[in-house]
Amino acid sequence: MKIGITCYPTYGGSGVIATELGKELALRGHEVHFISYALPFRLSHYIENILFHEVEISNYPLFEFPLYSLSLASKMAEVAEFEKLDILHVHYAIPHATSAYLAKEMLSKNKDLKVFTTLHGTDITLVGLEPSFLPLVKFSIEKSDGVTAVSRFLKEKTITNYSCEADIQVIPNFVDTNLFKPEENGEFRNTLAPNGEKILVHISNFRTVKRVSDTIRIFEKVQKEIPSKLILVGDGPDRSECERLTRQLELCDKVRFLGKQDGLVEILSSSDLFLIPSQSESFGLAALEAMACGLPVISSSVGGLPELVKHNETGFIAEIGDVDRMAKYALELLTNDKKYKLFSQNSRNRAVNKFDTTKVVPLYEDYYKMILNK
Repeated sequence: MKIGITCYPTYGGSGVIATELGKELALRGHEVHFISYALPFRLSHYIENILFHEVEISNYPLFEFPLYSLSLASKMAEVAEFEKLDILHVHYAIPHATSAYLAKEMLSKNKDLKVFTTLHGTDITLVGLEPSFLPLVKFSIEKSDGVTAVSRFLKEKTITNYSCEADIQVIPNFVDTNLFKPEENGEFRNTLAPNGEKILVHISNFRTVKRVSDTIRIFEKVQKEIPSKLILVGDGPDRSECERLTRQLELCDKVRFLGKQDGLVEILSSSDLFLIPSQSESFGLAALEAMACGLPVISSSVGGLPELVKHNETGFIAEIGDVDRMAKYALELLTNDKKYKLFSQNSRNRAVNKFDTTKVVPLYEDYYKMILNK
């Protein structure tokens, strides 16, 4: 098949999944065309069967704001026509699904371009619920030829919020367990914890919904009981506040802010426990990558996290904001070697058996075929 993919090319989960899906489809012999304003950050080197088409945005004095949605629609139509695309797979509803609908209509006289929309989370639960966007998101979803959501939670949320009549399929996020796997990395671990401390880790975009400050407060309680370090990976609007909290709690020598990082496998494989106390999480891709590396996960009981983390099996789940209970769960694992090893193996097994690339990508291929054969 010839497949067009549009996503946000930055460090968000939707961009990661879209890029990894494109790479995997290319390896399976499909021709993949990425259409976006920048090269996705996980496409840093050449891959056969993958082409990138940059959306150029004109700056004209008459227009106060850049017209990205329209420029994107025009580029989608151009690529679809001249590269003879079979399907256009857009990740994130706003504005990608809307632009794809415009491109489909532009080509409708000569070509039946199929549009496939994958919903990832905040496009539905936050951005899309803005009164000015709600009718547009509903329209774009219902005009798509195929729609998927990354969790049952997100599917149900979409149907409830938008009174959607679209047939939404659930296809979960996935991870390459041949890449994300437990590795011995003594030198790097010794750099992070030179005295053999336990290492807790959190990875996010430091937005308010991630509750990174809760991560720090959980760690503050854990480090009082056992020697430990906290590694925070990522960057975003709440980072400065988290750094202030770290200073306030006098944890500067025990908390490391690493910023945005590409070497996640090295970091995860050097850690012991993953913390994700979010107040909203449609799936939890970072937690899945941690599980693939053999880390038990302590999470909040929101969104799609209970579909990923098995309570008292691959980790523990607590209510939003229950820092005391999450700290208790963390200590329970970090002070019991036998239980920790069991949870670690369970995490790895769940990632391999249910969320590995080889299990999930064929579901997308089958759905593409079904749409094309409608």
